[in-house]
Amino acid sequence: AFSQQVFPGLRPRTFPSQPLERQLSDVSQAQQPAFQAEASQRCAVDASDKVQCGHPDISADECATINCCFDGDECYYGKAVTVQCIRDGQFVVVVARDATLPKLSLDSVHLLSGNESFCSPVGTTVAFTIYQFPVTACGTRVYEEGGYMVYENAMTSSYEVGVGPLGVITRDSHFELLFQCKYSESAVQALVVQINTIPPPLPVAVLGPLRVELRLANGKCASKGCVERDVAYASYYSEADYPVTKVLREPVYVEVRILERTDPNVVLTLGRCWSTSNPDPLSLPQWDLLVNGCPYQDDRYQTSLVPVDGSSGLQFPSHYKRFIVKMFTFVDPASLVPLKETVFIHCSTTVCYPTPTDFCEQRCDRQRRDVSSVEGSSQGGVVVSSGELIITSV
Repeated sequence: AFSQQVFPGLRPRTFPSQPLERQLSDVSQAQQPAFQAEASQRCAVDASDKVQCGHPDISADECATINCCFDGDECYYGKAVTVQCIRDGQFVVVVARDATLPKLSLDSVHLLSGNESFCSPVGTTVAFTIYQFPVTACGTRVYEEGGYMVYENAMTSSYEVGVGPLGVITRDSHFELLFQCKYSESAVQALVVQINTIPPPLPVAVLGPLRVELRLANGKCASKGCVERDVAYASYYSEADYPVTKVLREPVYVEVRILERTDPNVVLTLGRCWSTSNPDPLSLPQWDLLVNGCPYQDDRYQTSLVPVDGSSGLQFPSHYKRFIVKMFTFVDPASLVPLKETVFIHCSTTVCYPTPTDFCEQRCDRQRRDVSSVEGSSQGGVVVSSGELIITSV
């Protein structure tokens, strides 16, 4: 167990009572600094802005080992986000103003949680802000993995937005940093797990307009004992098959998928799915099938969500959403007579990009709809529709 040691704040260009440079003589070998730039650019720090890294007589090799810059005389922090782990159980996180373009506002940088005094910076200059705190404090998550005790925390920055009559913008840089210290009886490791600008830059594979398709599955059981929903998504209706005829309460197998994307990290999310009696998704009457991606609670025959995971055999399971609707018909609101008209299914969709704190998950239960986690960076807002369904008698 590590002691909960509180360090006093730094005076300008000085460090805690036990000098930080002394403690850093025993830091672990860490991953390369986050926001890695060319060494010449990363280490191009003005003399007036340099913050000492390591003890005064540190060698060039030792300096490189703890991810700092060496100019022949002095070891100092570069224009990056540097994470170091001290053997007595402390994080050291040094954030450079020049780690992003445009430059970060250092007073907006903060740990995601923790109100203790040592969760604030121990020192701030014009060019750097420095955090040093126990690995057991400030909301650190602790777990065991591969013989190591892993201490994981996260840092973010806020940003200013401008609100106009027709839109909202920001011109500030913003980042999220997920970092770890790993301790065993014989070793210490530091690791920058994930670092994202917000919104994250799109991979080349996902450039261009978002294309999403809604289609209906028609797989049938061919053997005794087969469960139809297990084979339903093995085949699909083609354009030539429409209109498709269904009997009331017969299951309709719906699939929504992203087209022409190969980024395994993106997640398709559904907002509202509903039905109309003609192809226009804005027409009336309407009946909700999903609300915020969850079954409409006031439907006696609720829509069933079909999990899509690695066992589905799909290359990118997160690009798909599936659900089952029991066939119905609209009723005239005045006479309450079934109209027995056609039915079309529509869904509003977005593509979500997970962040360290938002995993783009949609969780539903009977008491509430939990969509608070679907707040990662997103793209899209596309409505997709099915072909025509016709109600027929048995």
